[in-house]
Amino acid sequence: KMSRSGSSMVLENAKVEMKLKVGGNECLMNNVKFIFSHLIASSGSKVYVSRVDLSKLIDPVLRPNFINNAGDFRTVILDPGHGGKDPGATNPYGTEANYNVKVAGLVKKQLEAKGFKVVMTRSSNLYLSLQERVNVANAVKENAIYVSIHFNSGSRTARGIETFTLSPPGVPHYDANFKAADLQTRAGNEHDSANIALATSIHGSILRRLGKNTLDRGIKRARFSVLSGVRHPAILLEGGFMSHPYEARLIENQDYQKAVATGIVDAIGKYRFAVSRRPTNAGKD
Repeated sequence: KMSRSGSSMVLENAKVEMKLKVGGNECLMNNVKFIFSHLIASSGSKVYVSRVDLSKLIDPVLRPNFINNAGDFRTVILDPGHGGKDPGATNPYGTEANYNVKVAGLVKKQLEAKGFKVVMTRSSNLYLSLQERVNVANAVKENAIYVSIHFNSGSRTARGIETFTLSPPGVPHYDANFKAADLQTRAGNEHDSANIALATSIHGSILRRLGKNTLDRGIKRARFSVLSGVRHPAILLEGGFMSHPYEARLIENQDYQKAVATGIVDAIGKYRFAVSRRPTNAGKD
């Protein structure tokens, strides 16, 4: 079923509601925000979504069980960002590096209680280069997923959570201009479909845990080194803004940290289930 009012349109069936706006690049699917790689266009009464957004975002989100072998994992690699000489974002309450490792520790404990094997890139105030983080992840030879945990920084008014997956070939880093290097296929692009399905699960789960007052900044495409280099399905989470007066206090609060951690854990279980269900016909990459 489709309804349209001016530039706004809604597509829905029994399971999915999708809201789009012609000329924009945002899409709400079941109230989770996605930032498309290209603007939504129209010609006469027809509305067009780019091929890359259809094949690399909409399809794997709506049909995660068509992603080949994505559910066959029991190992989770947790990467608390920053550490050591690199504190990340800071404010009067603490450092991002410390919050990252605290949340990762909570996630680890819950995942292990559910039978997962957990690999941490760091579990103390240790400095690792971006390449060293990639090396730790790629040393894991069994099937695994990779979750990089961060908190954000920006203006005092910037707030909310956002989740990043690797940009598909031909798509630039979020909010950056296209350059020739964006055409190159990176190691992480092997799992484009699994990346977006994992991001959807984690982003939506955390939003539900944190409640309606949390601003959804969306699931976005980026060319971060860790996402480009890791050879497992990978996402990078920004769990709130250290620079926002209210969110800074939230991030310091243990209940908030537990909510983010539990959101990640719940999502990993649901993602594993969703991509493990067998489709009725041949699978796809």
